[in-house]
Amino acid sequence: MISSFKLVLGFDYGTRQIGVAVGQPVTGQARELCILKAQNGVPDWSKVESLLKEWQPDALVVGLPLNMDGTSSEMSTRAEKFARRLNGRFNLPVYTYDERLTTYEAKGVRLAQGQRDGYRERPVDALAAAMLLEGWLTAQAETVKPEPPQENA
Repeated sequence: MISSFKLVLGFDYGTRQIGVAVGQPVTGQARELCILKAQNGVPDWSKVESLLKEWQPDALVVGLPLNMDGTSSEMSTRAEKFARRLNGRFNLPVYTYDERLTTYEAKGVRLAQGQRDGYRERPVDALAAAMLLEGWLTAQAETVKPEPPQENA
């Protein structure tokens, strides 16, 4: 499954903006791509379509902002709905991935880079998308381990 993927887009879902990242399973790395504006969690679908036409991903990953105890939150329910809409509109495989604390971690990265505030001017959503996508790529690579060679008896 993932071994046939060349390119994957990741989405950090939010009600006002959605971070987007691009990653490659072969390298296990992802990078920030852009931030899509959203109105109450609904993006401009024509912009999503343009991104998909430009990048031609094999699959999409949507982060699920679960509660710290692993239970669903209102936002994770909305993110799941967004994932279903992506699948329904664009007929691509869509996976969800636990993205607890990625926005917090992304803010930590920006803080280490010298950003003290101003997350509205320089949002972290695309960086959070890259972090969750790298997490998903790593998890997929760990589940697809090659079998050790069999010794002939």
